[in-house]
Amino acid sequence: MQILYEDNHLIFVNKPAGMLAQGDITGDANLVDILKSHRKRNENKPGEAYVGLVHRLDRPVSGVMVLAKTSKAAQRLNASWHSADVIKCYRAVVRSSGLLPQEQWTDWVDELYKDPRTNMVRVVAPDTAIPGSQTAGLRIRTALRELHYAELEIELGTGRGHQIRVQLQHRRMSIVGDVKYGSKDQYLDYSSHPRVALHAYELTVPHPTLKKRLCVRAPWPRNWPIDHAENSSGDLNPVLWIDQD
Repeated sequence: MQILYEDNHLIFVNKPAGMLAQGDITGDANLVDILKSHRKRNENKPGEAYVGLVHRLDRPVSGVMVLAKTSKAAQRLNASWHSADVIKCYRAVVRSSGLLPQEQWTDWVDELYKDPRTNMVRVVAPDTAIPGSQTAGLRIRTALRELHYAELEIELGTGRGHQIRVQLQHRRMSIVGDVKYGSKDQYLDYSSHPRVALHAYELTVPHPTLKKRLCVRAPWPRNWPIDHAENSSGDLNPVLWIDQD
């Protein structure tokens, strides 16, 4: 785990693929507990340090996450999370094919249903009445093309579970390494663990106490299927302040 930005109110991290955002029945290491230990150690806190989880990334997905260091910051981040002030950008690698989106932005809207028995999500017809289905929207375009792979840029309009993975799979563009949703490609991280070629590369949120927005970008994973010049630049500044009106 890499800390990208931290102040008295919030902390941005680059979550590695394979790490849980919060604890579950597996008892495996998770981001919230690791950051609590980080705060307790670095700030010499006598009791348990507060870390508020505002959003999640799927376990096999890497990238930038923001967590709150105070309950007030968590409340304000949660209140703004579905507003236009929050921008969530991802990159996904798929096999090159004629089905790829154009380089111009395209909007996708689908109805998604999560089966609680299998923890699988699927697209359902808009006129199919399934209790619990939710509308999922995103903007997408093709950012890079190579011989075997293409990289798609995605801006989330909603934050449904497995949303990007399912909406791509529904259009026969399964993300590299996402065997749960149809990929035939194996993709291992630098520790030889299976992962998905989906990276939350940029997150913009309103700062909870300043009249500014904070845009933070997560460096590319070291073995990303498509090479980026930033991978070889260790001094890339991931933080950008944006004045609010």
